[in-house]
Amino acid sequence: MKKHISLIILLLFFTVKLFSAPIELFSPDKRIKVLVNIKDKIGYAVTFNGDSFLADSYLQLNLAQAKLGEHAKLIKKTFSTINTSSNPIVPLKNSRVLNQYNLLRLDFKGDFSVEFRAYNDGIAYRFITNKNDSITVNSEDVHLNFKDPVKAAYLETGGFKTSYEILYRRNELGKVNKEKMSVLPILFNTGKCKALFSEADLYDYPCLFVKATDDKTVDAIFPKVPLAFGEDGDRSLKILKEAGYIAKTAGKRSFPWRFLVITDKDAQLAANQMVYKLSTPNQLQDTKWIKPGQVTWEWWHNAYVYGVDFKSGYNQDTYKYYIDFASKFGIPYIIMDEGWAKTTLNPFEPNPTINLQELITYGKQKNVKIVLWFTWLAVENNFNIFETLEKWGIAGVKIDFMDRSDQWMVNYYTRVAKEAAKHHILVDFHGAFKPAGLEVAYPNVLSYEGVIGMEQNIGGGLATPNNNLFLPFLRNAVGPMDYTPGAMRSAHKEDYKPSWVNTMSIGTRAHQLAMYIVFESGFQMLADNPFNYLREPETTSFITSVPVTWDETKILDASVGEYIITAKRKSDKWFIGAMGNDQKHDFKVETGFLKPNTNYQITLIKDGINADFQAMDFKRIVKPIKAGETLDINMEKDGGFVAVIEPVK
Repeated sequence: MKKHISLIILLLFFTVKLFSAPIELFSPDKRIKVLVNIKDKIGYAVTFNGDSFLADSYLQLNLAQAKLGEHAKLIKKTFSTINTSSNPIVPLKNSRVLNQYNLLRLDFKGDFSVEFRAYNDGIAYRFITNKNDSITVNSEDVHLNFKDPVKAAYLETGGFKTSYEILYRRNELGKVNKEKMSVLPILFNTGKCKALFSEADLYDYPCLFVKATDDKTVDAIFPKVPLAFGEDGDRSLKILKEAGYIAKTAGKRSFPWRFLVITDKDAQLAANQMVYKLSTPNQLQDTKWIKPGQVTWEWWHNAYVYGVDFKSGYNQDTYKYYIDFASKFGIPYIIMDEGWAKTTLNPFEPNPTINLQELITYGKQKNVKIVLWFTWLAVENNFNIFETLEKWGIAGVKIDFMDRSDQWMVNYYTRVAKEAAKHHILVDFHGAFKPAGLEVAYPNVLSYEGVIGMEQNIGGGLATPNNNLFLPFLRNAVGPMDYTPGAMRSAHKEDYKPSWVNTMSIGTRAHQLAMYIVFESGFQMLADNPFNYLREPETTSFITSVPVTWDETKILDASVGEYIITAKRKSDKWFIGAMGNDQKHDFKVETGFLKPNTNYQITLIKDGINADFQAMDFKRIVKPIKAGETLDINMEKDGGFVAVIEPVK
């Protein structure tokens, strides 16, 4: 009997030891290791190439009913290896995406689980609850503790109400303002590698913000649930009262993924597709009607067209002029921004200076469709607008000024995406938080703003090459970005002047052209005055030849904040776009991605010989090229380079 009892005690001892021992999860290539420790909290550490990266990090979901992760009792652990592929409905990088990872699922007493994934380029985790009743989430602990002090590239904000149009800062984490916070994504630099932190599969839950604690630690902070609203002008509402919790939600659900893209190659940051791989897949049965494309945009220059025989403005003749221009260059859409409607409050009543039905018919005759601008408040107060727009024949909507990301507003995005899809309406969110997977499940969501784009050069020169060179590695690295490129008045910073009549960009002409290849958006704007495009056919014909979706993307060379060289393939054509900051850059790039034994022709546009002081100077060259040849890419300060390489038939 004593031996039997001793055996039971011994088995219990080994069982406790088994479930309290660190649990290892490796990436498929073994370069990344996650070490999970279940003690007072669910802790974890990460190594990259054998070097300690994260240490003593932890996660916890604090419900009103219980703290999930505190003194957690592990019931079961399961390992899986996944190797699948899928085809994005809107392929902004690649038409086929591999999803290869190792999975660890931990099931705990108390009806909850935690899943970890280890990819070759990063890690991710999420909570899963299996409770019968609804739950209240008071807070969530997302505690990242780096092994050593790190630097960060981030977007600083003083509060949860933000348009997300913020300039990037780069600083030692210990010197970051502890009274403020950063929106996602945020980029950490350990010196040996970089890590891009963001979230994916975000539904019925607020966005995550980050606060620095010390020189190697950050914690999450979330907006509370709004309970009461008050008037705040014609396009928003004030939050008058907030709850003491961040979400009320279903008890049976998975929560958003928290992920880190971890790499020692800056190019991998721009190439990653982590949000796509972690998000709920396409939920729409019919997607044939979803047609990404380029769009003319009148608001950036306030519809001040010239060289015409009519008075310009937000009127019938001007919009017909935009339709004619779009038709001439094969641009499938025009946008009618703020000014098309009589008021911002009533989305059903056009401005008396236009006949919307006539414009829709006129556009249809010329294979050009219309996208209409609305405030989010007008849409919320008239949610049947999507049914009306479908009857009118409108292709899409640009919805603006949300400027929040609490649970209510995150749910608003989801409701809009679903209702718009029901009526075959495309969506572009402005005043928006970063992409977090909604555009994967509902691919009619083609773009989001939430970026210092060229709009910020109307009244002040904020959209500079220096800030632009963070975008491929941070904001655009998590999903589509409506930067609104296409400026035809190029200047260096010292020559820039604010104007809403003759709006300018900062950077060379080639820098601006490269945005159409480097930057990704399902709606890619041509922001400038049609007359400015018409008088420079060399660059306009190039812009309008660049696809919006792609079969393959290769980042040939890149350095965060400094430069990027991107090659993208559509069918048998390769497009190359290079952008630099305010320094001169010279590169020699091999063209080994071309098919051997094939004759190609390259058409390139590069900074002209005088582009160092006259930013509009460019040089266009057409010549033969073969696979493996070296391509000289020389960029002046604020510079760029573009090329299309196509087989000679």
